[in-house]
Amino acid sequence: MKREVKYLGILRILFGFVFLWAFFDKLFGLGFATARDKAWILGNSPTTGFLFNANGVFGVFFKSLAGQVFVDWLFMLGLLLIGTALVLGIAMKITAYSGSTLMFLMWLAELPLQNNPLIDEHIIYIFVFVLLYKLKAGEMYGFGKEWIKIAKRYPILNG
Repeated sequence: MKREVKYLGILRILFGFVFLWAFFDKLFGLGFATARDKAWILGNSPTTGFLFNANGVFGVFFKSLAGQVFVDWLFMLGLLLIGTALVLGIAMKITAYSGSTLMFLMWLAELPLQNNPLIDEHIIYIFVFVLLYKLKAGEMYGFGKEWIKIAKRYPILNG
């Protein structure tokens, strides 16, 4: 087994923990990006801080989404499911699409960017999603091969 393939599996798992950490920090207010008194479990919105501060080109649109219950649920479920799928190496196609969509929307909310006119971590994350999917990173240290067998029987799971 090539060493590079092993690294892709490790990258996928670590990348998944980025999303799971964001989920749990916003859920419980672990005191890192989310203060304890701003936890979702206490009834606060996990999207208000980010979306309400969208002052760019699409600021009016994103501000209108801030604090909406359905947006909060979509965002939190997205973080949880994307992170879990990455860690387990399953549903990599739908994970790549949904994760890339989430990152693209977050990138749009920040336009114009402060440090670079076009590229920030959201764009880099999109390319990581595509890379992990295209290079079948779910098969290394994950359940990607088993998932493919299940998805062949139930095509809806293949995205």
